Amino acid sequence: MSRSSVKMFGFAIQPWTMEETVLEIAHRLDSNQFTQHVVVNVAKLVNMHKDATLRDAVLGCEIINIDGMGVVWGGRFMGLEIVERVAGVDLFFRLLELAEQRGEPVFFLGAKPEVVEKAVASLRQQYPHLRIAGWHHGYFWDNEPAVVEKVRKSGATMLFVAITSPKKEQFIHRWRDHFGVKFAMGVGGTFDIVAGITKRAPRWMQTAGLEWFYRVLQEPRRMWKRYLVTNSKFLVMVFKAKMKKIP
Repeated sequence: MSRSSVKMFGFAIQPWTMEETVLEIAHRLDSNQFTQHVVVNVAKLVNMHKDATLRDAVLGCEIINIDGMGVVWGGRFMGLEIVERVAGVDLFFRLLELAEQRGEPVFFLGAKPEVVEKAVASLRQQYPHLRIAGWHHGYFWDNEPAVVEKVRKSGATMLFVAITSPKKEQFIHRWRDHFGVKFAMGVGGTFDIVAGITKRAPRWMQTAGLEWFYRVLQEPRRMWKRYLVTNSKFLVMVFKAKMKKIP
């Protein structure tokens, strides 16, 4: 990889482009190296400071990308070289293309039963040659080992986990040596988007760093307080780091 990690609030993060990230994942698949991938946004960076379990799960990942223009702009303000964001949902689709080309079997885990089924049906149409090894909904916490075993027996080499943070990072971290896959990635609410349950923000809002605001408009009661608190804390963290001149 041409560019090394950067330190942001003491955390090592890979400021790679989408192309660099896909190439690195392909290389690691070729080398049979297990890879846990994660993206960090404003909320996750803030929560990592107070949640040691989340922090350990994220920092234990082999690839940590930047998702969210807030982190991109904050990092640049702190003097870090960050070219672009790597949105998790965009990377998800790029990796499905990669899996289809390579013949890598994939497993989809998460969301409500009807949502993951709709998502799988949609993805079968979009990627007719994609090898789908299996899928399972995200309501399995009373019997995690059985679901992990289902993933292992499926023969999948790539696992996509559509569960909210910090559960997905902690779950993958907890079972990473038991899935039998070569690549695992948390994809949050991506299955809901694929299934047509929720919509992504328009491209201009994504570019302008307003994707979080679009989510607030969709789910105001659940999201407004979360973003108000985390965005405010993040701004304070950025300015403190800038004043200290320490990343």
